Amino acid sequence: MFSRSLFRLSRFILLKIPYVFRFLGRFRSPRKRLLIIKADAIGDYILFRNFIALVKNSEKFKDHRIDLIGNELWQDIALTYDSEFVNNFIFLNLNDLYTAPLQTLKLGWRLFRNNYDTVLQPSYTRTFVGDGLAALTGARNIIGFESDNEGILPRYKRKTDKTYRLLLKVPMDIQFEFDRTKLFFETVLGQKLAIQKPQLPAEKKTKNSILIFPGAGAAKRSWEPGKFLELIQLIIKHTTKHIILAGGPDEIKTGETLMNALPAQNVTNRIGQTPLTELIGLIADADLIISNETSAIHIAAAVDTKAICILGGGHFGRFAPYPPGIKNAPLCLFEKMACFNCNWGCHYKTAENEPFPCVSAISMEKVWAEVQAAL
Repeated sequence: MFSRSLFRLSRFILLKIPYVFRFLGRFRSPRKRLLIIKADAIGDYILFRNFIALVKNSEKFKDHRIDLIGNELWQDIALTYDSEFVNNFIFLNLNDLYTAPLQTLKLGWRLFRNNYDTVLQPSYTRTFVGDGLAALTGARNIIGFESDNEGILPRYKRKTDKTYRLLLKVPMDIQFEFDRTKLFFETVLGQKLAIQKPQLPAEKKTKNSILIFPGAGAAKRSWEPGKFLELIQLIIKHTTKHIILAGGPDEIKTGETLMNALPAQNVTNRIGQTPLTELIGLIADADLIISNETSAIHIAAAVDTKAICILGGGHFGRFAPYPPGIKNAPLCLFEKMACFNCNWGCHYKTAENEPFPCVSAISMEKVWAEVQAAL
Protein backbone atom coordinates (compact mmCIF):
# COMPACT_ATOMS: atom_id res chain seq x y z
CA MET A 1 0.00 0.00 0.00
CA PHE A 2 1.29 3.46 -0.89
CA SER A 3 2.29 5.51 2.17
CA ARG A 4 2.14 9.25 1.60
CA SER A 5 4.15 10.02 4.73
CA LEU A 6 6.96 7.69 3.65
CA PHE A 7 6.87 9.22 0.18
CA ARG A 8 7.29 12.70 1.67
CA LEU A 9 10.42 11.53 3.50
CA SER A 10 11.82 9.92 0.34
CA ARG A 11 10.99 13.07 -1.63
CA PHE A 12 12.86 15.18 0.92
CA ILE A 13 15.91 12.91 0.63
CA LEU A 14 15.84 12.94 -3.18
CA LEU A 15 15.34 16.72 -3.49
CA LYS A 16 17.09 18.27 -0.49
CA ILE A 17 19.96 16.02 0.60
CA PRO A 18 21.72 16.43 -2.79
CA TYR A 19 22.33 20.10 -1.94
CA VAL A 20 24.31 18.98 1.12
CA PHE A 21 26.22 16.32 -0.84
CA ARG A 22 27.08 18.72 -3.66
CA PHE A 23 28.43 21.21 -1.13
CA LEU A 24 30.56 18.54 0.55
CA GLY A 25 31.71 17.31 -2.86
CA ARG A 26 33.48 20.61 -3.51
CA PHE A 27 36.14 19.68 -0.98
CA ARG A 28 37.28 16.43 -2.62
CA SER A 29 38.88 15.33 -5.86
CA PRO A 30 36.74 12.87 -7.86
CA ARG A 31 38.05 9.37 -8.54
CA LYS A 32 38.18 7.82 -12.01
CA ARG A 33 34.86 6.19 -11.44
CA LEU A 34 31.75 6.18 -13.66
CA LEU A 35 28.15 5.46 -12.65
CA ILE A 36 25.51 4.50 -15.22
CA ILE A 37 21.86 4.54 -14.09
CA LYS A 38 19.73 2.31 -16.29
CA ALA A 39 16.96 0.70 -14.26
CA ASP A 40 14.05 0.38 -16.67
CA ALA A 41 12.54 -2.78 -18.20
CA ILE A 42 14.09 -5.86 -19.82
CA GLY A 43 13.59 -4.68 -23.40
CA ASP A 44 15.20 -1.34 -22.58
CA TYR A 45 18.27 -3.16 -21.27
CA ILE A 46 18.56 -5.28 -24.44
CA LEU A 47 18.53 -2.08 -26.50
CA PHE A 48 21.17 -0.52 -24.22
CA ARG A 49 23.58 -3.24 -23.09
CA ASN A 50 25.99 -3.24 -26.07
CA PHE A 51 27.00 0.32 -25.25
CA ILE A 52 28.52 -0.75 -21.91
CA ALA A 53 31.39 -2.50 -23.69
CA LEU A 54 31.88 0.50 -25.98
CA VAL A 55 32.15 2.78 -22.95
CA LYS A 56 34.57 0.43 -21.16
CA ASN A 57 36.83 0.25 -24.22
CA SER A 58 36.67 3.94 -25.05
CA GLU A 59 39.63 6.30 -24.68
CA LYS A 60 37.60 8.46 -22.33
CA PHE A 61 36.68 5.77 -19.79
CA LYS A 62 39.07 2.85 -20.38
CA ASP A 63 40.86 3.57 -17.09
CA HIS A 64 37.64 4.13 -15.09
CA ARG A 65 35.89 1.83 -12.68
CA ILE A 66 32.31 1.40 -13.95
CA ASP A 67 29.29 0.87 -11.71
CA LEU A 68 25.76 0.25 -12.96
CA ILE A 69 22.44 0.75 -11.19
CA GLY A 70 20.07 -1.70 -12.87
CA ASN A 71 16.68 -3.34 -12.60
CA GLU A 72 16.54 -6.62 -10.69
CA LEU A 73 14.29 -7.97 -13.47
CA TRP A 74 17.26 -8.36 -15.83
CA GLN A 75 19.93 -9.19 -13.28
CA ASP A 76 20.60 -12.64 -14.81
CA ILE A 77 21.23 -11.20 -18.27
CA ALA A 78 23.58 -8.52 -16.99
CA LEU A 79 25.64 -10.88 -14.84
CA THR A 80 25.88 -13.47 -17.63
CA TYR A 81 26.73 -11.18 -20.54
CA ASP A 82 28.12 -7.92 -19.16
CA SER A 83 29.96 -8.58 -15.89
CA GLU A 84 33.34 -8.30 -17.62
CA PHE A 85 32.62 -4.62 -18.35
CA VAL A 86 31.08 -3.60 -15.02
CA ASN A 87 32.95 -3.51 -11.74
CA ASN A 88 29.88 -3.35 -9.54
CA PHE A 89 26.16 -3.85 -10.15
CA ILE A 90 23.46 -2.43 -7.90
CA PHE A 91 20.16 -4.14 -8.75
CA LEU A 92 16.96 -2.48 -7.56
CA ASN A 93 13.29 -1.96 -8.18
CA LEU A 94 13.41 1.85 -8.27
CA ASN A 95 9.69 2.12 -7.56
CA ASP A 96 10.30 0.61 -4.11
CA LEU A 97 12.41 3.63 -3.16
CA TYR A 98 9.45 6.01 -3.35
CA THR A 99 8.27 4.68 0.02
CA ALA A 100 11.56 3.46 1.49
CA PRO A 101 13.30 6.60 2.80
CA LEU A 102 15.87 4.78 4.94
CA GLN A 103 16.91 2.53 2.06
CA THR A 104 17.06 5.56 -0.22
CA LEU A 105 19.26 7.48 2.22
CA LYS A 106 21.62 4.52 2.71
CA LEU A 107 21.96 4.06 -1.03
CA GLY A 108 22.49 7.79 -1.55
CA TRP A 109 25.26 7.84 1.06
CA ARG A 110 26.88 4.81 -0.56
CA LEU A 111 26.83 6.51 -3.96
CA PHE A 112 28.21 9.75 -2.52
CA ARG A 113 31.08 7.90 -0.86
CA ASN A 114 32.02 6.29 -4.19
CA ASN A 115 33.04 9.77 -5.38
CA TYR A 116 32.16 9.43 -9.07
CA ASP A 117 33.59 11.90 -11.52
CA THR A 118 30.81 11.18 -14.07
CA VAL A 119 27.22 9.95 -13.83
CA LEU A 120 25.27 8.95 -16.96
CA GLN A 121 21.49 8.57 -17.31
CA PRO A 122 20.99 7.23 -20.86
CA SER A 123 17.22 6.58 -20.51
CA TYR A 124 15.19 9.04 -22.57
CA THR A 125 12.30 8.86 -20.09
CA ARG A 126 13.78 9.93 -16.78
CA THR A 127 12.17 9.19 -13.42
CA PHE A 128 12.09 11.12 -10.15
CA VAL A 129 14.00 8.39 -8.29
CA GLY A 130 16.58 8.03 -11.08
CA ASP A 131 17.20 11.77 -11.07
CA GLY A 132 17.37 11.77 -7.28
CA LEU A 133 19.99 9.02 -7.17
CA ALA A 134 22.09 10.83 -9.76
CA ALA A 135 21.91 13.98 -7.63
CA LEU A 136 22.81 12.10 -4.43
CA THR A 137 26.18 11.12 -5.92
CA GLY A 138 27.26 14.74 -5.58
CA ALA A 139 29.10 14.34 -8.89
CA ARG A 140 29.97 17.46 -10.86
CA ASN A 141 29.49 15.84 -14.26
CA ILE A 142 25.97 14.39 -14.57
CA ILE A 143 24.63 13.86 -18.10
CA GLY A 144 21.15 12.84 -19.23
CA PHE A 145 18.41 13.53 -21.75
CA GLU A 146 16.21 16.59 -21.62
CA SER A 147 13.42 13.96 -21.46
CA ASP A 148 9.65 14.16 -21.45
CA ASN A 149 7.21 13.98 -18.53
CA GLU A 150 6.06 10.39 -19.01
CA GLY A 151 8.06 9.17 -15.99
CA ILE A 152 8.30 12.31 -13.87
CA LEU A 153 5.88 15.08 -12.92
CA PRO A 154 6.73 18.52 -14.35
CA ARG A 155 7.05 20.09 -10.88
CA TYR A 156 9.77 17.58 -9.95
CA LYS A 157 11.47 17.65 -13.34
CA ARG A 158 11.95 21.43 -13.15
CA LYS A 159 13.92 20.87 -9.95
CA THR A 160 15.90 17.79 -10.99
CA ASP A 161 16.89 19.35 -14.34
CA LYS A 162 19.22 21.58 -12.30
CA THR A 163 21.18 18.49 -11.24
CA TYR A 164 22.56 17.94 -14.73
CA ARG A 165 25.61 19.54 -16.24
CA LEU A 166 24.37 18.53 -19.70
CA LEU A 167 20.87 17.65 -20.91
CA LEU A 168 20.83 16.27 -24.44
CA LYS A 169 18.08 17.25 -26.86
CA VAL A 170 16.95 14.59 -29.33
CA PRO A 171 16.40 15.66 -32.95
CA MET A 172 12.84 15.10 -34.17
CA ASP A 173 14.02 12.55 -36.75
CA ILE A 174 15.48 10.21 -34.10
CA GLN A 175 12.66 8.26 -32.45
CA PHE A 176 13.96 4.70 -32.12
CA GLU A 177 15.21 4.08 -28.58
CA PHE A 178 18.39 2.32 -29.72
CA ASP A 179 19.27 5.27 -31.95
CA ARG A 180 18.61 7.71 -29.11
CA THR A 181 20.93 5.71 -26.87
CA LYS A 182 23.52 5.66 -29.63
CA LEU A 183 23.29 9.45 -29.96
CA PHE A 184 23.72 9.76 -26.19
CA PHE A 185 26.94 7.74 -26.08
CA GLU A 186 28.36 9.29 -29.25
CA THR A 187 27.93 12.67 -27.56
CA VAL A 188 29.42 11.52 -24.26
CA LEU A 189 32.35 9.68 -25.84
CA GLY A 190 32.96 12.26 -28.57
CA GLN A 191 33.13 9.64 -31.31
CA LYS A 192 30.95 7.92 -33.90
CA LEU A 193 29.77 4.41 -33.10
CA ALA A 194 29.27 1.82 -35.85
CA ILE A 195 26.76 -0.41 -34.05
CA GLN A 196 23.33 -0.49 -35.72
CA LYS A 197 21.15 -2.77 -33.55
CA PRO A 198 21.19 -4.80 -30.32
CA GLN A 199 23.37 -7.92 -30.33
CA LEU A 200 23.54 -10.97 -28.06
CA PRO A 201 25.94 -13.89 -28.42
CA ALA A 202 23.91 -17.08 -28.81
CA GLU A 203 24.50 -20.46 -30.38
CA LYS A 204 21.66 -21.26 -32.76
CA LYS A 205 20.34 -24.82 -33.01
CA THR A 206 17.35 -25.51 -35.24
CA LYS A 207 14.65 -27.19 -33.17
CA ASN A 208 11.64 -26.86 -35.47
CA SER A 209 9.75 -24.67 -33.00
CA ILE A 210 7.68 -21.51 -32.92
CA LEU A 211 7.88 -19.49 -29.71
CA ILE A 212 4.76 -17.52 -28.79
CA PHE A 213 4.51 -14.78 -26.16
CA PRO A 214 0.78 -14.20 -25.50
CA GLY A 215 1.29 -11.52 -22.83
CA ALA A 216 2.76 -8.04 -22.62
CA GLY A 217 2.85 -7.37 -18.89
CA ALA A 218 -0.59 -5.76 -19.09
CA ALA A 219 -3.81 -7.17 -20.56
CA LYS A 220 -4.65 -3.90 -22.28
CA ARG A 221 -1.46 -4.02 -24.36
CA SER A 222 -1.89 -7.71 -25.24
CA TRP A 223 -3.63 -9.28 -28.21
CA GLU A 224 -6.72 -11.25 -27.15
CA PRO A 225 -6.06 -14.83 -25.94
CA GLY A 226 -8.85 -16.01 -28.24
CA LYS A 227 -6.93 -14.76 -31.27
CA PHE A 228 -3.74 -16.43 -30.09
CA LEU A 229 -5.69 -19.66 -29.63
CA GLU A 230 -7.07 -19.51 -33.17
CA LEU A 231 -3.62 -18.70 -34.55
CA ILE A 232 -1.98 -21.61 -32.73
CA GLN A 233 -4.67 -23.98 -33.98
CA LEU A 234 -3.94 -22.90 -37.57
CA ILE A 235 -0.21 -23.39 -37.07
CA ILE A 236 -0.79 -26.89 -35.71
CA LYS A 237 -3.11 -27.72 -38.60
CA HIS A 238 -0.87 -26.46 -41.39
CA THR A 239 2.70 -27.09 -40.14
CA THR A 240 4.73 -29.64 -38.20
CA LYS A 241 6.23 -26.96 -35.94
CA HIS A 242 6.12 -27.47 -32.20
CA ILE A 243 4.65 -24.53 -30.27
CA ILE A 244 6.29 -23.21 -27.11
CA LEU A 245 4.41 -20.68 -24.97
CA ALA A 246 6.65 -18.29 -23.06
CA GLY A 247 6.38 -15.21 -20.90
CA GLY A 248 6.51 -13.94 -17.34
CA PRO A 249 4.56 -14.82 -14.20
CA ASP A 250 1.81 -12.33 -15.07
CA GLU A 251 0.86 -14.47 -18.07
CA ILE A 252 0.53 -17.81 -16.23
CA LYS A 253 -3.28 -17.71 -16.26
CA THR A 254 -3.32 -16.94 -19.99
CA GLY A 255 -1.01 -19.89 -20.61
CA GLU A 256 -3.24 -22.24 -18.65
CA THR A 257 -6.30 -21.06 -20.56
CA LEU A 258 -4.59 -21.75 -23.89
CA MET A 259 -3.25 -25.13 -22.83
CA ASN A 260 -6.72 -26.27 -21.77
CA ALA A 261 -7.89 -25.78 -25.36
CA LEU A 262 -4.83 -27.18 -27.17
CA PRO A 263 -3.38 -30.67 -27.75
CA ALA A 264 -0.56 -31.21 -25.26
CA GLN A 265 1.55 -33.15 -27.79
CA ASN A 266 1.82 -30.06 -30.00
CA VAL A 267 2.33 -27.34 -27.38
CA THR A 268 4.70 -26.87 -24.43
CA ASN A 269 3.89 -24.27 -21.80
CA ARG A 270 7.01 -22.53 -20.43
CA ILE A 271 5.27 -19.40 -19.17
CA GLY A 272 6.69 -18.34 -15.80
CA GLN A 273 9.13 -21.25 -15.83
CA THR A 274 12.08 -20.00 -17.87
CA PRO A 275 14.98 -17.89 -16.51
CA LEU A 276 15.96 -15.03 -18.80
CA THR A 277 19.27 -16.54 -19.86
CA GLU A 278 17.50 -19.78 -20.82
CA LEU A 279 14.82 -17.79 -22.63
CA ILE A 280 17.49 -16.17 -24.80
CA GLY A 281 18.57 -19.66 -25.84
CA LEU A 282 15.00 -20.65 -26.67
CA ILE A 283 14.57 -17.56 -28.81
CA ALA A 284 17.86 -18.17 -30.60
CA ASP A 285 16.84 -21.76 -31.38
CA ALA A 286 13.32 -20.98 -32.61
CA ASP A 287 12.32 -20.74 -36.25
CA LEU A 288 9.95 -17.88 -35.48
CA ILE A 289 8.86 -15.66 -32.59
CA ILE A 290 5.30 -14.33 -32.39
CA SER A 291 4.85 -11.76 -29.66
CA ASN A 292 3.10 -8.68 -28.43
CA GLU A 293 5.41 -5.68 -27.98
CA THR A 294 7.69 -7.20 -25.33
CA SER A 295 11.39 -7.73 -24.70
CA ALA A 296 11.13 -10.93 -26.78
CA ILE A 297 11.16 -9.02 -30.07
CA HIS A 298 14.35 -7.18 -29.08
CA ILE A 299 16.02 -10.41 -27.97
CA ALA A 300 14.98 -11.97 -31.30
CA ALA A 301 16.55 -9.08 -33.20
CA ALA A 302 19.71 -9.40 -31.09
CA VAL A 303 20.11 -13.13 -31.89
CA ASP A 304 18.91 -12.85 -35.51
CA THR A 305 15.71 -14.88 -35.15
CA LYS A 306 12.66 -14.05 -37.26
CA ALA A 307 9.99 -12.29 -35.21
CA ILE A 308 6.45 -11.06 -35.77
CA CYS A 309 5.37 -8.30 -33.39
CA ILE A 310 1.71 -7.47 -32.75
CA LEU A 311 2.13 -3.76 -32.16
CA GLY A 312 -0.09 -1.17 -30.52
CA GLY A 313 0.40 2.56 -30.87
CA GLY A 314 1.34 3.78 -27.39
CA HIS A 315 5.06 4.16 -28.16
CA PHE A 316 4.88 3.72 -31.92
CA GLY A 317 8.29 4.19 -33.53
CA ARG A 318 10.14 4.40 -30.25
CA PHE A 319 10.66 0.70 -29.55
CA ALA A 320 9.07 -0.68 -32.70
CA PRO A 321 8.93 -0.80 -35.64
CA TYR A 322 12.70 -0.84 -36.12
CA PRO A 323 14.00 1.71 -38.64
CA PRO A 324 14.36 0.58 -42.29
CA GLY A 325 17.55 -1.23 -43.24
CA ILE A 326 18.10 -3.10 -39.96
CA LYS A 327 19.04 -6.72 -40.62
CA ASN A 328 16.64 -9.31 -39.15
CA ALA A 329 14.42 -6.62 -37.63
CA PRO A 330 11.05 -7.80 -36.27
CA LEU A 331 8.12 -7.61 -38.65
CA CYS A 332 5.60 -5.34 -36.94
CA LEU A 333 1.88 -5.66 -37.63
CA PHE A 334 -0.34 -2.72 -36.69
CA GLU A 335 -3.42 -0.75 -37.65
CA LYS A 336 -2.48 2.92 -37.70
CA MET A 337 -4.77 5.25 -35.76
CA ALA A 338 -4.74 9.03 -35.39
CA CYS A 339 -4.10 8.71 -31.65
CA PHE A 340 -0.81 6.80 -31.97
CA ASN A 341 2.06 7.88 -29.65
CA CYS A 342 -0.27 8.43 -26.70
CA ASN A 343 2.30 6.95 -24.25
CA TRP A 344 -0.43 4.40 -23.49
CA GLY A 345 -2.68 7.10 -22.08
CA CYS A 346 -5.59 5.76 -24.13
CA HIS A 347 -8.68 7.98 -24.22
CA TYR A 348 -11.00 5.18 -25.37
CA LYS A 349 -13.20 3.49 -22.79
CA THR A 350 -12.62 -0.27 -22.68
CA ALA A 351 -13.41 -3.08 -20.27
CA GLU A 352 -10.77 -3.89 -17.64
CA ASN A 353 -9.33 -6.94 -19.42
CA GLU A 354 -10.06 -5.73 -22.95
CA PRO A 355 -7.09 -4.62 -25.07
CA PHE A 356 -6.69 -1.05 -26.25
CA PRO A 357 -8.39 -0.51 -29.63
CA CYS A 358 -5.07 -0.15 -31.45
CA VAL A 359 -4.15 -3.69 -30.35
CA SER A 360 -7.52 -5.40 -30.81
CA ALA A 361 -7.84 -3.91 -34.31
CA ILE A 362 -5.10 -6.24 -35.58
CA SER A 363 -6.89 -9.21 -37.10
CA MET A 364 -5.94 -12.85 -36.67
CA GLU A 365 -6.11 -13.25 -40.45
CA LYS A 366 -3.46 -10.55 -40.91
CA VAL A 367 -1.12 -12.24 -38.45
CA TRP A 368 -1.70 -15.70 -39.92
CA ALA A 369 -0.86 -14.45 -43.42
CA GLU A 370 2.49 -13.14 -42.20
CA VAL A 371 3.20 -16.34 -40.25
CA GLN A 372 2.67 -18.34 -43.44
CA ALA A 373 5.00 -16.01 -45.34
CA ALA A 374 7.66 -16.20 -42.64
CA LEU A 375 7.63 -20.00 -42.64
